[in-house]
Amino acid sequence: MIPPSELILNPDGSIYHLNLLPEEVAPKIIFVGDPDRVEKISRYFNLVSTKKQKREFVIHTGKLDGQEITVISTGIGTGNIDIVWNELDALANIDFKERKAKTNKNRLKVLRLGTCGGLQADVPLGQMVLSAFAVGMDSLMNFYQQEKALSTEKIALQASLQQHFSRTFESPSPTFYLGEAAKSIRSLLQNQYPEILQGITCTASGFYGPQGRYLQRTNLRWPNFPLGLQPFRHEKWRFLNMEMETAAILALGELFGHEAASLSTILANRGKQEFAADPPQLERDLIEKGLEILLKW
Repeated sequence: MIPPSELILNPDGSIYHLNLLPEEVAPKIIFVGDPDRVEKISRYFNLVSTKKQKREFVIHTGKLDGQEITVISTGIGTGNIDIVWNELDALANIDFKERKAKTNKNRLKVLRLGTCGGLQADVPLGQMVLSAFAVGMDSLMNFYQQEKALSTEKIALQASLQQHFSRTFESPSPTFYLGEAAKSIRSLLQNQYPEILQGITCTASGFYGPQGRYLQRTNLRWPNFPLGLQPFRHEKWRFLNMEMETAAILALGELFGHEAASLSTILANRGKQEFAADPPQLERDLIEKGLEILLKW
């Protein structure tokens, strides 16, 4: 039995932070960072059955073309992803009355739709990127036993990344963990959406120093950090983009036995120091493409 201090429920029986009941969560879920983006997505639904908000977590559940979808704003950063993923898995796989894990596990599909900074000069603004792998530069996964989720491909990629970081950045080099997108959505995009690039995403633990932004008020341990990522190559993989949530989404999704992926559109090119002229239009394009993909996944 899971004690009340560990599985915290609100007086109405809903999970503590998300304020959701198990029946209010769909099997397909969209993560967004910005709370305002939730309604921008749910307006495409044919029906919205649930609307909840607590803190930065805005949640809409509804139907689109006969399929149930939940949209959740996570806010910025991997710490919130830890909360959202744990509580979603609890809603799907723990009996709240008995306070025990269910024998038959439910498998969720989670797709992040977000914006990011591009890392390669040949990848233009507005390009959509699926994170086949994501490198987490924060410490979140140090608190979980991730070894069982390491595939042969991930082990080889991890070793190659460690060598690159040791050569490129002064000692001590950054520590990291790896997350991998669900192979089902990688195959779907490869077959039906070849225009969407697949590559490695760097998930930073902040927007300024951790992404190598220098505002002349503090010194950075690794100046021009994004430039150090650009030359990395491992087989067909290279760094395409940088943001602040994807690695935790993929790594925790794998750990819980769900399917997770992250689709981003590039608003800035860090190497060329460019920023998109019309971010709202790029956001609309991402939402429409993301919904189309989610319905097929």
